[in-house]
Amino acid sequence: MSTIVYGIKNCDTIKKMKQWFATENIAYQFHDYRIDGIDLTLLETFEAALGWEAMVNKRGTTFRQLTAEQKANLNRETALQLMLEQPAMIKRPLLQHNNHYYLGFKPDQYHVIFMAK
Repeated sequence: MSTIVYGIKNCDTIKKMKQWFATENIAYQFHDYRIDGIDLTLLETFEAALGWEAMVNKRGTTFRQLTAEQKANLNRETALQLMLEQPAMIKRPLLQHNNHYYLGFKPDQYHVIFMAK
């Protein structure tokens, strides 16, 4: 069983998720975009599984700071390029567990993912 969580360590949602993993005693690997980086190949893998629209964190500061033109012209190519340049624009956490991908953190959803037999 392999579990990797992608995100940014100072994100509040990431902190809540880490606490949940600690409470449930579940091992995982954490990949911090700012420390460990991200490349186009990995982004394209995520996009193939989740879709670029779902991956864009529209509630975050990074997205809100885009120009009106950047937002209006957002498509797969431009979104992937922006996420590559500014990984904080990727919705967090992005969970890879047993070759499946999930976005966001909801304890009930994680309970189903990790506790289902």
